[in-house]
Amino acid sequence: MCKIKILINTAYEIGEIDPRLYGSFLEHMGRVVYGGIYEPSHPLADEDGFRRDVMEAVKNAGITQVRYPGGNFVSCYHWEDGVGPKANRPQCLEPAWKAIETNEFGTDEFFRWSQKADVTPMLAVNLGSRGIEDALHYLEYCNFPGGTKYSDLRRSHGREEPYHIKMWCLGNEMDGSWQIGHKTAEEYGRLAAETAKVMKIIDPSIELSACGSSLKTMETFPKWEETVLEYTYEYIDYISLHQYFAGQEKGTEDYLAQADEMDRYIKDVVSACDYVKAKKRAEKKINISFDEWGVWAYRAQEVAEQCDNNSWVQAPAISEMVYTFEDSLLFGGMILALLKNADRVKIACQSLLVNVSAMIMTEKNGGIWYQPIYYPFSHVAEYGKGVVLDGRVIEGEKKNLDYVAVYNEPDSELVVFAINRDSSNKKNLRLYLQGLECCNVIEHVVMESEDKKAVNSLGSAAVKPHGNGRTETAGGDVQIELPGLSWNMIRLRIQKK
Repeated sequence: MCKIKILINTAYEIGEIDPRLYGSFLEHMGRVVYGGIYEPSHPLADEDGFRRDVMEAVKNAGITQVRYPGGNFVSCYHWEDGVGPKANRPQCLEPAWKAIETNEFGTDEFFRWSQKADVTPMLAVNLGSRGIEDALHYLEYCNFPGGTKYSDLRRSHGREEPYHIKMWCLGNEMDGSWQIGHKTAEEYGRLAAETAKVMKIIDPSIELSACGSSLKTMETFPKWEETVLEYTYEYIDYISLHQYFAGQEKGTEDYLAQADEMDRYIKDVVSACDYVKAKKRAEKKINISFDEWGVWAYRAQEVAEQCDNNSWVQAPAISEMVYTFEDSLLFGGMILALLKNADRVKIACQSLLVNVSAMIMTEKNGGIWYQPIYYPFSHVAEYGKGVVLDGRVIEGEKKNLDYVAVYNEPDSELVVFAINRDSSNKKNLRLYLQGLECCNVIEHVVMESEDKKAVNSLGSAAVKPHGNGRTETAGGDVQIELPGLSWNMIRLRIQKK
């Protein structure tokens, strides 16, 4: 058994966790919206057509905010088509995913769903096929009280009060050649800056995020960030990042170690932000909105083929990935990478919420089930509250171990999230607490599986956590046993010495 000693001291802070770190993402893609959160014919649909079972699953997961409507979809989206009486809404071609968009579900429905699901809404504007004027009209519709064309349009649709959307994304993945309206960094930077400038004139209270890199492997990374920030620094609040990992064929250890690459990716972008800050002699600090992240089991070509084979229909079943236990450990590692950078990553969106690369899966007119990735997310969203501590290894080797310690002072809790990436060996962690005393072990939850390729399905939860983890106090320290290849959450009741 590998033995590792970790020093925990509340003076070694990384940063306070922003609740918006536990967000997700809705895009008009496949069955995310239609057949996912919205299915009027379903027995559990409410008066708005929203599936009650899905809303309950969203609440249980601890999701705090949701980004909408895209994603690649937004770069050809006319938001006006998705508001007002449904009988008057046009049916349109949707070129991003080669589908038919009925516009039954749009901004008004998204806001009502957000209220019912108890999440904060986050919107993206179309800077692909449209631009400044469209963004201003959309903001006016959502946030201006009344007495103008688009605010009165909202009121005529039955919503007297503004929606007060505070978080806005300036386009989506504009560095990608696949994006409708793809631009160079200079082209996008100028457009984003001018759009942001006027949006903040209309509503100075909003926060804006400019597009960063779509993947850390983009040829333009990190020059893209530098150039975009040169144009936008004075007008925005966040730079966005996206990252999906595949590579299951790499072998378990190398596959799971990709979470470390995400940590480096974030730190590289922070460096770019701070370089531009120094260059501009700026006081303001730009933080990160990691508003798309997840595990991707299909190659891009496979997704394109699925779109081609199901073209020009409404809500085709595409990219409905079924995740393994092994996938859930990489997914958990990506969450930990976000927490390790809690001082600069303030917003994050797991992608996507339902059916497509999702935590939650639905059956048409049927039930729902949770993928293995649901559990690490729900654990961290519920108990990852407070301050992330810089837990330091002082004895032993950290190889194939990933962990984060979170100090929740109001609740007198220290929570350790840990992943043992080693398929063969248990790991013994000894927490050396400085300035703290462990009163008792509240729980040690473990997710493990004899079959790393095990999956869940409707009616069969082959992969799920149990509460039989082994943690005990030992001479003032805390002794934790991590089973081989496992996700762990250890909650400790503590007090200051």
